[in-house]
Amino acid sequence: MKPVLSRLLPDTLIGRTVLVLLLGLILLQLAGVALYSMNRLELTANLRGRQTAERIAGVVKLAQDAPDSDRGRILRAMELPGLRIGWGQAPLVGPEENDPDAAAVYDELTRRLTGVEVRLSLRPPPPLDPMAPPFLSGEPTFGHGPDRGPGMMRHPHPIFMRAAVHMADGSWLNFIAEFPNEDPLWRMRFLGPLTLGLMVVMVLSVLAVRRAAKPLALLAAAAQRLGRDVTAPPMPVVGPREVRAAAVAFNEMQTRLRRFVEDRTQMIAAISHDLRTPITRLKLRAEFVDDDEQRLKMLSDLDEMEEMIASTLAFARDDVAREVRRQVDLGEMLAELCADFDAQYHGPISLVITAGPTGLKRAFANLLENGLKYGGGAEVAVDVGDSHVEVVLSDSGPGIPEAELERVFAPFYRVESSRNRATGGTGLGLAVARSAIRAHGGDIVLVNRPEGGLKVTVTLPR
Repeated sequence: MKPVLSRLLPDTLIGRTVLVLLLGLILLQLAGVALYSMNRLELTANLRGRQTAERIAGVVKLAQDAPDSDRGRILRAMELPGLRIGWGQAPLVGPEENDPDAAAVYDELTRRLTGVEVRLSLRPPPPLDPMAPPFLSGEPTFGHGPDRGPGMMRHPHPIFMRAAVHMADGSWLNFIAEFPNEDPLWRMRFLGPLTLGLMVVMVLSVLAVRRAAKPLALLAAAAQRLGRDVTAPPMPVVGPREVRAAAVAFNEMQTRLRRFVEDRTQMIAAISHDLRTPITRLKLRAEFVDDDEQRLKMLSDLDEMEEMIASTLAFARDDVAREVRRQVDLGEMLAELCADFDAQYHGPISLVITAGPTGLKRAFANLLENGLKYGGGAEVAVDVGDSHVEVVLSDSGPGIPEAELERVFAPFYRVESSRNRATGGTGLGLAVARSAIRAHGGDIVLVNRPEGGLKVTVTLPR
């Protein structure tokens, strides 16, 4: 259930925030419509009940004051759309039919007609009029059903109210009031403004949330810059208080990282400088060794130590991150490197990207050198995309154990553990290459080829 819900939810903070706002607004609108509808129905029912009670009371008073010979004519003249009036010797409402839901109308009638028996019912009238005795004038009291006669309206599913009032002479005045059902609120003229309001609120919410989430995008961009260059400019401290606090914390972290890197670089530079002096002295002393074989071995070891110190210092300084980016023809660079390392090149002759030429050339040179040394040669293929460039270097060597594919990027780590430079190098080639590629916003991935050998995939942004 949870994975399904996660797939249905928007993936962005803006989408989720707008979804929450929209759902809350819809629920609020529905609750408001429901409350309005209930209050509207209650108010309309009370108002119609009072108006009907006033009309019935007026008819009863007029009928009581009218002579018997004119009463039938007067009552027929008093009929209005939605109100039929009958006069006879039998009530239209039995004593057991008094409806408690019509208590408000009943109270209004008894207040206006003091001392008069009144009966009320909200049940629909029967199909045939039960008032057996007709008008005193001999005419029938009602037609053959509640939907006939000039006094009835035409509404689907109307609401009826029947009333019987006992006259002083023993006869009954009977009334059938028809009320139209209230039109539902879910109509276009009602839903249209609600829908328009929702759309306006949604648009404003999207704009507001996008503006509020913009600092997060700036923070993400600053973090990416920091990952490529620890000397990148600090993040601007703008926006709400929480965003300003996050920007200040980020800038402080960047300052501490920069200070840490600088301290490490200075320390390694100092160690390298201090080591070079005794190495130089050892070289001078080695020149006085009489045994030629031992002298050459000592000088070779000292040269190796000096080269390792230089490589370590270059890696620690991370000059690639400080190199100025400019337009570089990657196709021409790779073609020249492949010619130098006797590798096959398959790709465009010219491919211009923005990069640091020295660091990028060093990275590909290290990769080609590894392919030549451990794989017996390499083959380079370039795939150009809309936003990135993918360079694939393949060799036919023994490959690397699966457990070592990521560990080989660690500084000074070598799969060959003899520490012999003739077979294992200094262990900095891949570390320098990945550091240079990542400083350009790309990455390096190693996989073993099914047919044998190693495939190195380098991804760079255009």
